[in-house]
Amino acid sequence: MTLLPDTVRQVDTLVAQAQATGRTPSLAVGVVRDGRLAHLAAAGDHPHPDADLQYRLGSISKTMTATLVMRERDAGRLALDDPLERHLPGTPVGALTLRQLLGHAGGLQREPDGRWWERVEGSDLATLVAGLTPAKIIQPPRPGYHYSNLAYGLLGGVLERVTGTPWAELLTDRVFTPLGMRRTTYQAAEPYARGYVVHPWHDTLREEPRTDTGAMAPAGQLWSTVDDLARWAAFLAEPAPEVLAADTLTEMCAPVVISDLDSWRGGHGLGVELYREGDRVYVGHGGSMPGYVAALTVHRPTRTAVVGFANSYGFRTGHIGGLARDLLTLVLDAEPAPVTPWTPVATPPPAELTELTGRWWWMGVEYEVRADPAGELWAGRPGEPTLRFTPEAPDRWRGRSGAQDGEVLAVVRDPAGQPVALDIGTFVFTRTPDREP
Repeated sequence: MTLLPDTVRQVDTLVAQAQATGRTPSLAVGVVRDGRLAHLAAAGDHPHPDADLQYRLGSISKTMTATLVMRERDAGRLALDDPLERHLPGTPVGALTLRQLLGHAGGLQREPDGRWWERVEGSDLATLVAGLTPAKIIQPPRPGYHYSNLAYGLLGGVLERVTGTPWAELLTDRVFTPLGMRRTTYQAAEPYARGYVVHPWHDTLREEPRTDTGAMAPAGQLWSTVDDLARWAAFLAEPAPEVLAADTLTEMCAPVVISDLDSWRGGHGLGVELYREGDRVYVGHGGSMPGYVAALTVHRPTRTAVVGFANSYGFRTGHIGGLARDLLTLVLDAEPAPVTPWTPVATPPPAELTELTGRWWWMGVEYEVRADPAGELWAGRPGEPTLRFTPEAPDRWRGRSGAQDGEVLAVVRDPAGQPVALDIGTFVFTRTPDREP
């Protein structure tokens, strides 16, 4: 799906303004719709960006590390509530769970000790683990948020211990190759943008080092392009089952912790950041490494996303994450997802579905049940069938959405075998409002 000319003009204008006021040598922003890159907005000429030019991903790498962890969970080789001790024994922070590490909810120190890991050559896993002390837990584990790069270095170590395969190889084999992300790499591969710090007073550039961060690589090592990051955004909107199950990705996008307790506009799931913009919730992550910033923002319901890179360590004014969210909101407001036309059903559903359809009542409130062609039941207030149930056994259905997710719907029949009530987790719905449950 291409963007309308007026939307393109607005996106290009905002990107050009961000590059100029932010004073970044180059800025590349991609708009993703329906699984593909629909528009590239580029500004700056040091170098002039295109969709195949590499920049550094920074912490967007964490979303990929988390995907590997969830794959291993689905395969039964670990559990999210496993303590770190089970997979990296002997550390003084071993009581923290993998879930806490993924969601930045364990109170673990933000960085490993020593020099700033992003700007120096990294150590191996044994050295990283040897540097751990009980003091690394700077907050007691509780339902609170404290962002930790160190957590993701340790999660990378867990992946290597569980699989016997280095983290970078796991990503290439299990994520990048299946998704066609040929230009997402561990080290920079030409063509790539050099990264800079822009002098605040005379606008000269200082090139930053491009380090191998070693055991901390799972927190922010990777390089990618607008084209490849668009593929990753499309995956987060609608996952490829050979990489990760759809239900698992939905689980990753559920909040583990709210990071903004004042306004509830930000949170963190299992490896992804959550942003609330009005009535919409976006998922994604920001990224920075010396000389680079990056953004990934996805609206899953409409399969729309904005990705972006700049080769400076931050903007003079504003920031790339805010720009990406503003652009995503602009696109969604200007070009809502097309409405799917209603079409009639050719074949009536089977009798075991149709006999349950129609009006039902609970505590004087009307509900309706509809049959879906896929063999499911949809229920809710009239005109709002938001609750989905799938068949599990005769007269037994399992909730798959909303407040009834996981709950059982049991059909109650009279002596003649006619359905007279629906028992949904002890709430009994009857055919008439004056019938007692």
